[in-house]
Amino acid sequence: MSSSKPQCPLCLSTQAALFHTSQQKNLERDYLHCNTCDLVFVPPEFHVSTDAARERYLTHDNDPDNADYRRFLSRLWNVLRPRLPEEARGLDYGAGPGPALAAMIQEDGYSAVLYDPIFHPEEPVLTRTYDFITCTETVEHFATPRADFLRLHELLAPGATLGIMTDILEDKRTFPDWYYHRDPTHIAFYTHRTFRWIGEWLGFEVEFPRGRVVLYRRPHAV
Repeated sequence: MSSSKPQCPLCLSTQAALFHTSQQKNLERDYLHCNTCDLVFVPPEFHVSTDAARERYLTHDNDPDNADYRRFLSRLWNVLRPRLPEEARGLDYGAGPGPALAAMIQEDGYSAVLYDPIFHPEEPVLTRTYDFITCTETVEHFATPRADFLRLHELLAPGATLGIMTDILEDKRTFPDWYYHRDPTHIAFYTHRTFRWIGEWLGFEVEFPRGRVVLYRRPHAV
């Protein structure tokens, strides 16, 4: 680790400190904790390459016809869907190689376009605003979460909802045995306090309707 003070990639605090070191086979890396926003993150020197990340993502069974994967994604979609106006336009941000959620959204009569920096990097979709955005199993891959959450904020129309699904770090004392940090592409880990910090920072209304799910609503302009 560098002798210079590490900076939190979310709140930019320089008060982050070493939290955990993994000696797992094929995954030796440090994890830092930010006391300001409560984010646990992996320093950039331990991030995998884009090619390695692509190979890892392609091992996931994200087939849109996979019934188990659809049930998993329904954790978010089932709580987000009742909040949407008719003919709402959506964006699946971080759609991955198999856009199953977009298929589910469209089957329910809503429109959804895709963005993923590796698999669906079409920039024009980032020039519009949306009535809702889904972000499933994606925020843990953010190397620059501050920039990504700022982008998501700008992509939301006033009154729109951002639905996030990720495994939330409930108790930092259990982190060494937590399965979620053992994926080499997972580099940012959020607690409820982290998500509340993001909500306050960006002016979002925040809700935790069920496990793994966070809903942010961008209020209408006053």
